[in-house]
Amino acid sequence: MHASDHTRDQVWASTMEGHGSDELRTAHIDSRATIEPCEVIGRKERESDRAPISNPAATPAVGGGERLIPEEPDPLRTCFERDRDRILHGTAFRRLAGKTQVFVFPEDHQRTRLTHALEVAQVARAIATGLGLNVALSEAIALGHDCGHGPGGHASEDALSPYVDGGYDHAQWGADITLAPLNLCSETLDGIRNHSWSRPAPSTPEGEVVSWADRIAYVCHDFEDAVHAGVVRTDMLPDTVRRHCGETRREQLGAFIDAVVHTSARTGRVGMDHETADALAVFRNFDYEQIYLRPDSVRQGALVVEMLQALVEYLLATPEDLPEEIQGLDDSDRRPLVNYVGGMTDRFACRSAVRLLGWEEERLPTGVGNLH
Repeated sequence: MHASDHTRDQVWASTMEGHGSDELRTAHIDSRATIEPCEVIGRKERESDRAPISNPAATPAVGGGERLIPEEPDPLRTCFERDRDRILHGTAFRRLAGKTQVFVFPEDHQRTRLTHALEVAQVARAIATGLGLNVALSEAIALGHDCGHGPGGHASEDALSPYVDGGYDHAQWGADITLAPLNLCSETLDGIRNHSWSRPAPSTPEGEVVSWADRIAYVCHDFEDAVHAGVVRTDMLPDTVRRHCGETRREQLGAFIDAVVHTSARTGRVGMDHETADALAVFRNFDYEQIYLRPDSVRQGALVVEMLQALVEYLLATPEDLPEEIQGLDDSDRRPLVNYVGGMTDRFACRSAVRLLGWEEERLPTGVGNLH
């Protein structure tokens, strides 16, 4: 959601604690998806001889799916399995390997946007399986949820917003522009478009599962990366987080996933109990203050904004340097140009700044980016 009266950080910060009562916190203020209260579907149930267990509220996969361009059903895969596969094999997904999660030009063991998407898919699959929801739809939304991200993390949204009516939001852009050529199902696109907590609630319970999975994954793994990089220490974690969720990523993921599964199974709403949700909010706020908004991060974010806006201005003035497939388009529609710059990997954007703008390499953004 692009809010003209608030900075992007203020909008994100407003969702820190989620929404709702002491019994249940939801990710979205207008959350409306419900599931059938149920027994948690664990390993023993799945290993039994009974037929596969599913929740009556799980989103059904029917025929070829509800797509902008109708398609015949696949003989082997459900419509959401096809969506998952299309995203996985798509160019936009592959490019996530070269896009910032926390670190610009990440080292071998640091997360990228691609590894983040895979971890979100794992968390979403665990939650959806435990609740008997549509696992393939959850995975498709999770794998595609960040495909609209530009280079340099969330700073790219600030950089590209002036060139797009209503602003550049990676969730909306990913669903409506970046992934449009894949002709995905409406439920998949809805979950991608609305996964951010500041957006309207997704229309399916699987979409709300991914909203939780995204936040759970990045809060835990961004902290782990920052510890390994020497930005923070484990003993700096607030006592609330250490006491309620542990100090390791394994403990933290387990606590948050279990909380969503058991709370949702009990209440019939996709959410988290207030104690664990409070711990997650404290954890996220810690990441904000110590990682995303530390002075080095803010400086890197400003460099990303400067570089990407300079590239857009250059290409607006020199369209012959654009790829042939987007040359000669309507000058009043900047979306193809913005999509081109937004689709760049970190390295390609930096190389373009050197090649087209004459930037010295010392001027390029490196290190920790301003991401969330």
